This record gives sequence, structure tokens and C-alpha cells, in this order.
Amino acid sequence: RSPSHTASTSVSATSTPPRVVDVILVAPKAPGHTVRREYVAGRGIPDIIAVERDASGSAWDTALSYAKAIGGTRAGVIKTTFTEETETDLFGEQSVLCGWHEPPRPVRLRDPDRGGYQPEIAYFEVLHELKLIVDLMWEGGIAKQRWSISDTAEYATTSRSRVIDPSVKENMKAVLADIQSGAFAKRFIDDQDNGATSSSPSARRSRATRSRPPARSCAACSPGSSRTPTTRRAALRADLRRRRRRP
Repeated sequence: RSPSHTASTSVSATSTPPRVVDVILVAPKAPGHTVRREYVAGRGIPDIIAVERDASGSAWDTALSYAKAIGGTRAGVIKTTFTEETETDLFGEQSVLCGWHEPPRPVRLRDPDRGGYQPEIAYFEVLHELKLIVDLMWEGGIAKQRWSISDTAEYATTSRSRVIDPSVKENMKAVLADIQSGAFAKRFIDDQDNGATSSSPSARRSRATRSRPPARSCAACSPGSSRTPTTRRAALRADLRRRRRRP
């Protein structure tokens, strides 16, 4: 796990380092195991660096050297501030990156009261294809993603929005306000100081549920099946290419 946002939240909210000490932040934009994997492979993860206090006069050089040591300069390094990195990192996690793609149990496709679809089909339609769509955005932005999908998908997503509506924007504003005010940092730090008594039971239940997702344990999705993730991905990519509207 990447501790960058926790560290920056703690420094800004509760810590007062000695004035002779540099206060720097180096935040690789990926989980720790991914940072290590990319480094070993000769690549790197983009890093964000910040200096809250430059007591030595060389804090920026120190931050950049740490980023280089973990492979960040291979991909690129951006200067920021503690406040900007903390607020945007927490907001991204809470409103966009984590949670929205893990729908609450009542609306999961495999549940009987929501259609009772096979877990294999639910996995492909909701999770597997999500990676393909995100890959397209990474390769060429929203424009390439829209160019690649079928006419049916484009029509459905542009003609009317039945999931993302104005209330979502208001909810996201509330998340950001909670972070900017320091309320989230206080709740989190208080909880950690008390032994994580508030979050640990729910976190343990969540981790236990995710440790072996039903879709992953089914025969069609297992690594030993004849249809490996690689072949499934190739098939789906081929289907996307066939459905492109332009040569």
C-alpha cells in the first residue's frame, strides 16, 4: 500500500517537525507492490513531490533523489504541494478510484433479485471489460474510448444518464468539503490512535469477502481453464476492433 496520503495528512493535521528538519513528500501514483514491480522491470511509476519546509536549502533535490531511487523519474515527476496532493489523492480514492466499481450487494448482477445472471457473465460485463475501457482511455483519452465502443454503447451513454446525475456531483462536492475541512483527517487519525476500532471490523469483513470473489473461483475464470485471461482479453479486444466505426 502507498502511505503517501496518510503521511501527508498526519503531517498537516497533527505533526510539528523541528524547524531544522526538511519536510518533503514523495508520492508514487500506484500501490507499493506495483511501484516495486515496475522498478524491477526497468520501468517506473509517475511520482508527485512536494516540499513543505526547505530548512537545508536542498529539500527539492532530496525529494527528487528519492523519486529517482524508486524509479519515478523514468516515468515523470510533477511538483505539487502537501495540500494539493493530500486533498486530490483522498478525493480520488473516496469518490472515483475505490468503491464505485464494487457495487453494494443489492445491485450486483449475480444476485437473484437483480436478474440472477451467471457470475461468469457478471464478471465479464462489469469488471473484465472495465479494464479494457480504462486501457482505451489510457491509450488515447476519452476520445479514443468513445471511438472504439459500439454505436449501441455510445448512444446509451450520451443520450441519457440514468446513473450519473446531478446528485452525484453534489455528493462528490460533499466528499471534497469533508477532506478540505480536515474532518476526514481527524476521524481517520482518531480512529488509528484508538486502535482502528471503528474501521477494523468492517475492513476485516470486506477483506474476507474479497479474498476469494465468487466470479474468480468459477471454472471459466480460473487460471487453469482453457480460456485464460490473456485469451479472453485478446478475444474482447478483437471484438472491439471489429465494432469500430472507422477504418
